[in-house]
Amino acid sequence: MTSQNKTSNIEQFRNILKAHSLKATPQRIAVHEAMLKLGHASADMVTEEIQKRGNTKVTVASVYNILANLALLGIYHHRMSANNKMYFDVNTFKHIHIYDCENHRYKDIVDNDLIQMVEQHFSRRRFRGYRIEQIDIQLVARPSARKRV
Repeated sequence: MTSQNKTSNIEQFRNILKAHSLKATPQRIAVHEAMLKLGHASADMVTEEIQKRGNTKVTVASVYNILANLALLGIYHHRMSANNKMYFDVNTFKHIHIYDCENHRYKDIVDNDLIQMVEQHFSRRRFRGYRIEQIDIQLVARPSARKRV
């Protein structure tokens, strides 16, 4: 199991776009650069990050469409938060999420032993009428009273 992204730099991202017959437009590049910086983000967050840089014109709708299309291609993962916002994840390797249900933020945890144990457990289980395609572990949490620095 790896903790390396397939698109951790812009050249890799350009190659993957090309493999999917997509152009490396300034908007797609700007979205990916923002995602590399943010890790987990909604379209609003990505748009804000791109607008901070000020070198590419985008709308929230165009950013959402880019993110959704890249998620369909498997370049990003996506998940719905408790505040009904779609969040996208640049990290496509196997990992666990902690979801902060107060601040609506995701944090990655890499625990290969736990993931392997869960996968082995469910590989032996059968669910009538279903075939397990993927296991997605998300822990829902609230910030502790004491803030860590």
